[in-house]
Amino acid sequence: MIGSTALGELVDSSLFFLIAFYGIWPTDQLVAVAISQYLLKTGWEILATPLTYRIVAFLKRKENEDYYDRNTNFSPFKLKV
Repeated sequence: MIGSTALGELVDSSLFFLIAFYGIWPTDQLVAVAISQYLLKTGWEILATPLTYRIVAFLKRKENEDYYDRNTNFSPFKLKV
C-alpha cells in the first residue's frame, strides 16, 4: 500500500536525519535534506509499485505458491470475553 509506505518513509527519514545530523548541520539544511529525501524515496516507491506487483505475481505463478491465512489470529494479545 502506498499510504503505509509514505508514512513509513516519513518516520524513517525524520528519525534518521534527526539522529544522524542534528547539531552537525544547520537546522534549515537538515529539514531541507530530510524533506528532499522523503520525497525522493516515496516517489520512487510509487513509481516502482506496479513493477513490484508484477514481479511478485510472476514469482507466485512460477513457484506455485500463494497462501492466504484464513482463520489465523496473528494478534499477540489474548482476550476472551
